[in-house]
Amino acid sequence: MKFMNKQYVRWDDLDAIGHVNHAKYLTYAQEARFAMLGFFNMVVARAEADYKAPIGEGNTFIDVTTWVESIGTSSFILVYEISKDGTLFARIKTVQVTVTEDTKSSRPLSDLQREALSKFLETE
Repeated sequence: MKFMNKQYVRWDDLDAIGHVNHAKYLTYAQEARFAMLGFFNMVVARAEADYKAPIGEGNTFIDVTTWVESIGTSSFILVYEISKDGTLFARIKTVQVTVTEDTKSSRPLSDLQREALSKFLETE
């Protein structure tokens, strides 16, 4: 199953040349990730983005579709597609590592977390 989330493109997300700045795409992914897995204590260890088409319009909503690509011992990979009306703007991949609350060091995923992630596990 894929997680669907809408993100609002504010007019100030647009840069001087009239398209959404590349860094904002990671913010859209972050907001979708929080909506999907807000209860996880995790850090992003890696992020990569492939920009496919510019978002050249503010004051609108875009779709962020997110799914789990793989689940490891203490980490997992999420994939995000940012689109609107059939136009793919970006494909983002992040690696998250679960951490302890007190020391912020990595720790294995709990059974509850594995169960939550498994619902969104998609193989392409």
